[in-house]
Amino acid sequence: MRRAFAPPGALRGALCAMLCGVLTLLASCAWSGDGEARRLPAAPVGITAAAGSATSVHVMWNATDGDVTAYEVYQGTTKVKEVPGSEHMVDVTRLRPSTTYVFTVRARDTDGQVGPSSREVRAATPAAVTADGSAPTAPGRPQGRVIGSRAVQLSWSASSDDRGVLSYDIHQGATKIHSVGGNQTATVVTGLRPGTRYAFTVRARDAADNVSPASGTVRLTTAPGTDDGRGTAPTGFRAATRLGDDGAYYLDLSWVPPRADGTVTEYQVHLDGRPATSLVFGGNPPSGRATYSFYAGREDGVTQRVRIRARLPDGTWGGFSAERTVTTGAGEP
Repeated sequence: MRRAFAPPGALRGALCAMLCGVLTLLASCAWSGDGEARRLPAAPVGITAAAGSATSVHVMWNATDGDVTAYEVYQGTTKVKEVPGSEHMVDVTRLRPSTTYVFTVRARDTDGQVGPSSREVRAATPAAVTADGSAPTAPGRPQGRVIGSRAVQLSWSASSDDRGVLSYDIHQGATKIHSVGGNQTATVVTGLRPGTRYAFTVRARDAADNVSPASGTVRLTTAPGTDDGRGTAPTGFRAATRLGDDGAYYLDLSWVPPRADGTVTEYQVHLDGRPATSLVFGGNPPSGRATYSFYAGREDGVTQRVRIRARLPDGTWGGFSAERTVTTGAGEP
């Protein structure tokens, strides 16, 4: 297969990108007493915050690469919570009703170095509900299915409450592992161990912090060993080439993000079986169909196989999408 050399403009762009990468690397390093550069933990991504009651907010973020021993959670400029590096969610309690709060998260490594803050997220607690002693009913008809060796999907029927259900808490055994909004009756739990039996229950919570009885227990055993992670792969993957106004070809991709127990912000594109580029969505990643385009060269008739995968909130890579084959100049006007 012939490949054209990149034009001077593209080379200048590549050099600029390399220089920016070096500067970014230096900026993210701390220097020890002996002059050795030590990379700081990265800023957590995929951070979300949602009210769990009139006096609590559930904060969640994606696992950060590297030797992270703890995450520090800040309410404004005040550190309010700290959790072990193996966890990436927390409930911030003792808040005021009808108030908007701002949260950020920072990662700390084994050397005690604290990385930069995540982006800010805001959550508003609802108004206090007076004289509400009635808990929601237990979520009904809990069901689940195994998605390979490291994930399961859970679903349940909605609870009822005289004032309305604000959130659902998902428990793994006796431990609360996540919370979703009161209008959501399904979630995907990732980061599980292969060949392991788990027991999940769901509880509903209202604005007065009344918690329902537990749903029935869903018992699931993850598949042994490793697998291709097909259940955590992007779906509806499409790929096409396009001739740009500059005379170069571009690869246009689109897909539906995988469902996960958190926010998917990072993807990796593979060409002909090898990593080609990565993309990270800042702010609010698309929840519907996502799109991405990148430079594919100037030569006609270059055929490539394309696929994509997502980094899941637990820090692991999900499965690959279906593979598509594209050829530059095929079908372009």
